[in-house]
Amino acid sequence: MLSFCGIDKCSVAANGRSKLSPRVIDDFAAHGGDVVLHCLPEGTIAVYPEAVYLEMRKQETNPAERAANSIVFRRTLRRFGAWTQSETISAQGRITLPAMFKEHAGIANGTDAVVVGIEIGVEIWSMERWEEEQRRIMEHSMKKDELERKSKEKTDGSTVRRC
Repeated sequence: MLSFCGIDKCSVAANGRSKLSPRVIDDFAAHGGDVVLHCLPEGTIAVYPEAVYLEMRKQETNPAERAANSIVFRRTLRRFGAWTQSETISAQGRITLPAMFKEHAGIANGTDAVVVGIEIGVEIWSMERWEEEQRRIMEHSMKKDELERKSKEKTDGSTVRRC
């Protein structure tokens, strides 16, 4: 069975809580139920099962030593530390989006948002930013297709003699 796939619209209530779809709730339950919210540079809020988030972050074998010696690493730690927090999905399937996280993602209370499956969790987008991201994804796909076709034409042209 596929986990964390699909797209849903959800409302963000006046109190900042958002109700997730039963499918998404079931996916999180199958992964233990504990979740981590993380703001991404693209302007969205990622929601990962805690185990997935911990797996993503455990790549560092000696973070204290790296932090002592690297400004870039300290900035990475700040980004993850400041823009990450544990959250609980309520029995009714609601999740609270922190005010600073909503501001980062351009999501206002009393509006609709988009919940996008990303196979390892979900992302919560403002409607406007999701439409822009979709446009970027399509443009990227078209450019990639064009480059692949040009590469194939060069390969085909150099190996095939025409009369």
